[in-house]
Amino acid sequence: MANQNLTSAIAGAGNAVDLLRNSRSGIYVYPVVAPEFSNWRSEQKAWRDTAVLFDQSHHMDELIVEGPDAEAFLAYVGINGFKNFDLNRAKHFVPVTPAGHVIGDMIIFREREDKFVLVGRQPTANWTKFQASIGKWNVRLHHDPRSDSRPEGERVLRTHYRFQIQGPDADKIFTELNGGPVPEIKFFCVDWINIGSRKVQALRHGMAGAPGLEIWGPYKDKDYILSTILEAAEKVGVDLRRVGSRAYSTNTLESGWIPSPLPGIYTGDGMMAEYRDWLGADAYEAVGSIGGSYVSPNIEDYYTNPFELGYGFYIGWKKDDFIGKDALTKLKDAPSNRKKVTFEWNPEDVMKVIQSNFEDGVPYKWIDFPQPNYASSSADMVMNGDKMVGMSMFNGYSYNERRVLSLGVVSQDVQIGDVLTLKWGESDETQKTSTEKHRQADIRVRVSDTPYAREARENYADSWRTKG
Repeated sequence: MANQNLTSAIAGAGNAVDLLRNSRSGIYVYPVVAPEFSNWRSEQKAWRDTAVLFDQSHHMDELIVEGPDAEAFLAYVGINGFKNFDLNRAKHFVPVTPAGHVIGDMIIFREREDKFVLVGRQPTANWTKFQASIGKWNVRLHHDPRSDSRPEGERVLRTHYRFQIQGPDADKIFTELNGGPVPEIKFFCVDWINIGSRKVQALRHGMAGAPGLEIWGPYKDKDYILSTILEAAEKVGVDLRRVGSRAYSTNTLESGWIPSPLPGIYTGDGMMAEYRDWLGADAYEAVGSIGGSYVSPNIEDYYTNPFELGYGFYIGWKKDDFIGKDALTKLKDAPSNRKKVTFEWNPEDVMKVIQSNFEDGVPYKWIDFPQPNYASSSADMVMNGDKMVGMSMFNGYSYNERRVLSLGVVSQDVQIGDVLTLKWGESDETQKTSTEKHRQADIRVRVSDTPYAREARENYADSWRTKG
């Protein structure tokens, strides 16, 4: 009998680790958007030197939550404080399980007193929908899932388009589009600007180390908005580069956000068991994968908590109650909490891995450029001698830095500048279709600042990117 839900999928695989480490869903795909518009190196370089256009219309879920209880409901579901969350503001919204394990994150926008829009990966949308289904909240939810990873030529439609323009020359484009300087929009605040004949909402934001604006509106306007932006850039002489899906997935390496922690939902009784029964066997949590050299029989060894990812500073401790509050109170000062860092991979060791693929015999695991995104969540061991002291969770190549970088967590006693060893490659037992037969390699990594890019460290001094 086919699996009906996540519970039965786990039972069929034997346990959650085997289910995810042997997933046969293939590589993780950023859908619809072309892989490259020029070439991924020039596209990466442009967000540092000129300006880029990110098309974010397809790879994220959108969840609208509205109704008289919308604020109280979301304050209960997420760890964030809502006291000063005024209209036309945005937050980085993070829910956790009752045990304090991170489920995922989304950006949440407040459009009205009783209406919020959440944008991001599916685990947070699923968890929020579940909480609405089991509670007695007076809320209405509308879920627009991300576009299919492999639409096979079928027409793709979304509720909204979503673009972001950023880089040192971005303001020149917005001034032209707006017919004059845009309003002074504070970080993570929203205002209205003109784009041609349309008025659109704009969020002051930035993803690759330079501030910019994220804009959105009805999907039917997408082609008009895109052509108007490109015409404005040409008119003011800005080399605006459209960024394809290959380069897009690497922008976070320079700015420090870990995009895909494993949802901590595979263990726990009560509410958590009910949630696994509620999730379909085709949900992200059931068909996703864990990749990397770290193999533990305990799925909880892959989990993270908000303090480890740099999210602890915006927990709304003064709220009467929210899911996971008691657990987070105990975890707050726990010595076992790790800290977020960037790992800078040794170029000679990277070249050793690549060279092996031009030699006879079984090579080391291929490092795809610019992002070896062969699993939906990554877990590579980071060693100090024979002791595991950290976990690399998202990796890729930065043409701007001329380095392979990865984001992850390490023990508190690890210091910036320490040189450790990353174990690269899967164990022989993996059944993933996204990995070839290979050997594991030792790669030296230098522990570095997060964010890695100086621009991001200086401009995002008061955000989750720098809080560890």
